[in-house]
Amino acid sequence: MTVSLDDLLERLHIVALPMRVRFRGITLREVALIDGPNGWGEFGAFVEYEPPEAAYWLASAIESAYGTRPVTRRDRIPINATVPAVPAAQVPEVLARFPGALTAKVKVAEPGQTLADDVARVDAVRATIPTVRVDANGGWTVDQAVAAAAALTEHGALEYLEQPCASVSELAEVRRRVNVAVAADESIRKASDPLAVVRARAADIAVLKVAPLGEWARCWTSRLPSTSRW
Repeated sequence: MTVSLDDLLERLHIVALPMRVRFRGITLREVALIDGPNGWGEFGAFVEYEPPEAAYWLASAIESAYGTRPVTRRDRIPINATVPAVPAAQVPEVLARFPGALTAKVKVAEPGQTLADDVARVDAVRATIPTVRVDANGGWTVDQAVAAAAALTEHGALEYLEQPCASVSELAEVRRRVNVAVAADESIRKASDPLAVVRARAADIAVLKVAPLGEWARCWTSRLPSTSRW
């Protein structure tokens, strides 16, 4: 697919969205939208990303705006509420913005916070949402992840632990030691060899995100459906 820079810039719109809750250290989210001939594309790489990583996000945006769309297989999909690492008392306010959501992904392992903070936040979410998954963004050691899995399931089940540790080998060890499904995110989308997770039997679930993987076709050809359990 060939796209001229002049045409791309002509179709580009920059938007800045104020955020209700600080996330990744920011309170204003800036993205570029491309009003392409085949639809809208969104370039929303985070500011700390180096050009090689951000280039995947741009490729995905260009594909959405100019490329051929995949065949639609369903007319609606369920979504999850996302709960940042807020105090437990703030959870009802966050969830009020997701009316009807039956699943929530809760951020945990936030620097400067404790496991007790995570447990309180997850329990507060459980009071409203029946299905809870947690995302540590690789923030735990293996032993911390094992302890967290026990603490976070004391008062209820977890659908899965997303990226509890940073490396594939750590994910594999956590998976062997806990009774909660383990999901891989960064170990796929930031990896030069995404299938290393499969070979190591390091996760039960693959979390696939089109933008950081570059294009929808890269997700399709990776043969890692988002509901895969290995």
